[in-house]
Amino acid sequence: EVHLVESGGGLVQAGGSLRLSCAASGSTFDDYSIGWWREAPGKEREGVSCISLSDGTYYADSVKGRFTVSSDVAKNMWYLHMNSLKPEDTAVYYCIFAKGVDCIDPTYWGQGTQVTVSS
Repeated sequence: EVHLVESGGGLVQAGGSLRLSCAASGSTFDDYSIGWWREAPGKEREGVSCISLSDGTYYADSVKGRFTVSSDVAKNMWYLHMNSLKPEDTAVYYCIFAKGVDCIDPTYWGQGTQVTVSS
């Protein structure tokens, strides 16, 4: 069992930046790909980024060049750095752990943190 808690969301103006944090606890994490998803109002959840268990880090085309991920494995913390934010980035952001080599089918979800970007 893995427990995830996100923080760092808030209200920011377009062009601004935020850093989301994900604190993980529970079992060992060696078997999981780790990523971020988001759900915008009226839209389905979509993958934003994924640190693959096997072959690198991926970003959705919509955030590529603006968002980056980092981690502090010793502290069981993962981060989503969001720059040049746009109103269309407004969403609830979720940290996810997915068993296996990609983030397509998350096994665990955090409770989510709201990001609102004003124009």
